[in-house]
Amino acid sequence: MTRTVSVAHAKAELSQCIRWAEDGEPVVITRHGKPVAALVRVEELEHLQRLRAAGPESGLLSLGGGWEGSEALAHLIGRSPALSGSDLPALD
Repeated sequence: MTRTVSVAHAKAELSQCIRWAEDGEPVVITRHGKPVAALVRVEELEHLQRLRAAGPESGLLSLGGGWEGSEALAHLIGRSPALSGSDLPALD
C-alpha cells in the first residue's frame, strides 16, 4: 500500500513518513494535490537506479544481481547458444 501525504504533512511528520518508508510502505508527497516526490526504502531506490542504468535495450540479462540467485541465471542465459545473439535475426 502507498501512503499519500501533502508537503505540509510530510514536513510536520517527517519522522513518521520515514518510518513508513523504512517499513516498506512508499510515501507519495503531493503539492496542491499533485504527486511531486516519493519516500522509499534505499533498496527500492537502488533497484530503480539499476533499471534506469540498464535501459530498455539491455533486456533482462542486464538486471543480474537484482535478486538472490539472479547472477547464476544471467550467467546461464549469457552462455546459452540459443540466446547468444549471434544467430538471432535483426529486429528491424
